[in-house]
Amino acid sequence: MRKQKKMPEFMTEAEEREFWETHDSSDYMDWSQAEPASFPKLKPSTKTISLRLPETLLDRIKIEANKRDMPYQSLIKAWLADDVNDSRRSG
Repeated sequence: MRKQKKMPEFMTEAEEREFWETHDSSDYMDWSQAEPASFPKLKPSTKTISLRLPETLLDRIKIEANKRDMPYQSLIKAWLADDVNDSRRSG
């Protein structure tokens, strides 16, 4: 087993992200000692946005959401996520 380097301290999350993009974590920790972790209360951070839609489109979305017995905002988020995921897979 090789000697582990000392873990650096970071001032910001961006600084840490940049560091790990260019460094191998196995130089700083022994992954053979790692154990699975669970974070059941962890929720993704969200940001409120304002989105202007034609009323007719919003009405159609609300009808589709009603058919699925779900809030229309949730349906919009699901459709957007699916579209982005599809685009990433094909692009």
